[in-house]
Amino acid sequence: AYEEYGEKFLDHLNGMFALAIWDARRRRLLLARDRLGIKPLYYARLRDRLLFASEIKALLRDPALPRELSIRGLTNYFTYGHSVAPDTIYAAVRKLLPGHYAVASGADFQEICYWDVDFGAKLPAEPEPVLAERLRAQVERSVRRQMVADVPVGAFLSGGVDSSAVVAFMARASGQPVRTFSVGFGGGRAYNELADAARVARHLGTEHRELSLREEDLLECLGTLVHHYDEPFGDAAAFPTYLVARLAREHVTVCLTGEGGDEIFGGYRRYLAERYLTPLVMLPRWLRGGTIPGLVEALPRLRRLKKIV
Repeated sequence: AYEEYGEKFLDHLNGMFALAIWDARRRRLLLARDRLGIKPLYYARLRDRLLFASEIKALLRDPALPRELSIRGLTNYFTYGHSVAPDTIYAAVRKLLPGHYAVASGADFQEICYWDVDFGAKLPAEPEPVLAERLRAQVERSVRRQMVADVPVGAFLSGGVDSSAVVAFMARASGQPVRTFSVGFGGGRAYNELADAARVARHLGTEHRELSLREEDLLECLGTLVHHYDEPFGDAAAFPTYLVARLAREHVTVCLTGEGGDEIFGGYRRYLAERYLTPLVMLPRWLRGGTIPGLVEALPRLRRLKKIV
C-alpha cells in the first residue's frame, strides 16, 4: 500500500495500528499511529539517532536516553490522572499523536496529521429513525470487521449498553456461541455487574466466564500494572481490566469491548453537567459564587458535577 499510494496509504487502512516503514530508496523512516490512537507509539530524538517503540521501557534500554521527568507530563498526571500525548512523564520521550504520522530523514523530523474528527460536519436531513438505523448498521459493520482474525476472538461483557450491543452483534455474525468474560467485586452491589452480565450472556447464548475479585487480587497485580504502564496512571479501572484480560487470555487471543461508547454517545454524567455549564455562567455572580455551589455540595453523589460547579 505504501509503494502504491505513498504517505496517502494511511487513508486506505482500517482498524488499529502503530507502524514503522523504512524507505530504503528515499532513505527515510515513516512512523504512523491509527486514527484514534488505540495502539501506542513512543519516540525519542537523541543527538545522533531516533528511538521508537510501542513501550517506553523499550526506549529506556538505551542508557543514553535522559531520565529527567517532564514538568508538563507531571502536571498532566496530577490534573487528569494520566499523561496527555504528545507528552509523557519523561522529558525526552514523546508519544505520537492519534491520527498522525512522522517522517524522519537525516536530521529532519516532521509530524503530520492525516486524520481528525470533523466537528463541523452536519447530519443529513433525514428522519431520526433513518439516522438511527444507519448508525446501527455502521456499528454492526465495525464489529464484524474486528471479528476477522486468525486467532480466537471473545468479548468483555459488563451487562451495560455498550458491551452488550457489541456482543449482540458478534452473536449475530458468529456461527457459534461468543466467548464472553466479566469481572466484578464481591464487596458491594454498586461495583458488581456480574448479575447484569450473566443476564445478557444467557439471553445471547454466549459461552460465559466470570471473575469475582477480592482486595488481595488487586494488591497482587499492582507491581505488574506498574511494569506494563511505564508511567503513572491514576484510573483504578486498570485493576479489573487487567485481571479480566488475564482470564480471557486463557481462552482467546483477541477481545472486543464496549470501550469508547460513553465518549462517543455522551454516556457519562459529566457531559450532562457540561451541557448546562453555559447557562450557569450567565447567572448573577451571587448565585454562582455561593448559593448554587452550596446546594450542589449538599448532594450525596455527583462528584464530577461538584468539581465543575
